[in-house]
Amino acid sequence: MTDDLWLAFSERVCVDDRLRVAVLPRDVASTPLARLAERNASTLASIAAIEERRADGADEDSPVLQELARLDAKLNALVEIVNRLLLPADTLPERVAVRFNVVGALLPGMLLTGAEGQAICLRIHLDACPSLPLELPARVSRRLDDGLAFVVFEPLGEAVGDAIERFVFRHHRRKVAEARQSLT
Repeated sequence: MTDDLWLAFSERVCVDDRLRVAVLPRDVASTPLARLAERNASTLASIAAIEERRADGADEDSPVLQELARLDAKLNALVEIVNRLLLPADTLPERVAVRFNVVGALLPGMLLTGAEGQAICLRIHLDACPSLPLELPARVSRRLDDGLAFVVFEPLGEAVGDAIERFVFRHHRRKVAEARQSLT
């Protein structure tokens, strides 16, 4: 089973970045997966809306589009202010190299204190809205020889799984565009 999940993880597109990540122990009995799924779906929808608004660049000179661009800039500033008030940068976890997709995550083993099979909650603070972290229930699957560890996400539900897939795709597309732009 673990090898199948590792293969499924390896064959999918991943977010591969330095993100603010924390690993918390998870009490399986007291953490309802449905509640985590609901919060994660809401977080991913909020992040998609924020990123979509930031990606819409108005290159036209229309007064309406210029006004929309000004409103967008104001909303972005407001979101940034709220993020800083809700969760100051000095309270966020340190950035670490992490790869994740809908199957699981590959992260530094030093973040994990438990043994294989331990239930954890992987908290990922995404840059678009660090005050709304993804809280992904997972189990430690294996520790690798290079100091990394592979964790497998608990079943997230179809809505959250689809939202993570869309987020991963948008992130990957953005990284490819940035790489192409740096070559020109």
